[in-house]
Amino acid sequence: MKKIGLIGAMEEEVNILKDEMTLKEIVKKAKLDFYVGSLKGADIVIVRSGIGKVNAAMATQILVSDFNVDVLINTGVAGGIKPDIKVGDIVISSDTMEYDIDVTAFGYEPGIIPRMEESIFKADEKLVELAKKVAKNIVEGRAYVGRIISGDKFVSSKEEAKRLGKVFNAYAVEMEGAAIAHVAFLNSIPFVIIRSISDNANEEASIDFNTFIEQAAKSSTKIVSEMVKLL
Repeated sequence: MKKIGLIGAMEEEVNILKDEMTLKEIVKKAKLDFYVGSLKGADIVIVRSGIGKVNAAMATQILVSDFNVDVLINTGVAGGIKPDIKVGDIVISSDTMEYDIDVTAFGYEPGIIPRMEESIFKADEKLVELAKKVAKNIVEGRAYVGRIISGDKFVSSKEEAKRLGKVFNAYAVEMEGAAIAHVAFLNSIPFVIIRSISDNANEEASIDFNTFIEQAAKSSTKIVSEMVKLL
């Protein structure tokens, strides 16, 4: 049986899953609580990583090294970048990039990490297809498959969102997914990022985020909950 690592940055992104799981134990590591147990017949470990790429990367490596997870799923909310993407829609990662890595002074394209084998981290195709299948029956809005980009900044500018969309061909932007994907790649662990759109990364983003975060988080966690029993 596969052991599944589930990661969310904030309480709103993991509380529903924690409430649904059968808890075996809580393990404390690096000031994080790892909830070990089962959900719909699957062995799982849930962690609230905290916000940002460093926190997400650390939590992911602990899931891999200390809990020996076989699959990684990141659930949460994001800002929509593509013009057609609306609040309440879902974006499933085709791949991810860290948009705030900039070594263009040395001739690299934006987001490319020097001396790394990969800088574009591709999600597992089977997990992507499963997420798409489940989302069709759950999501009230639309479910997209596309690139999710991450950086240590809350994007709240229409112009910046437009620029990121153009430079990276991104569907959504957030602050953890690409770091999780980066660690998953280095450990050869299949992953997928599932994000519900809470705002459109524009000047109203902070207001929309606070208004819609709980409902948006519910959508992505519902998908994850259904996926778990099918893995």
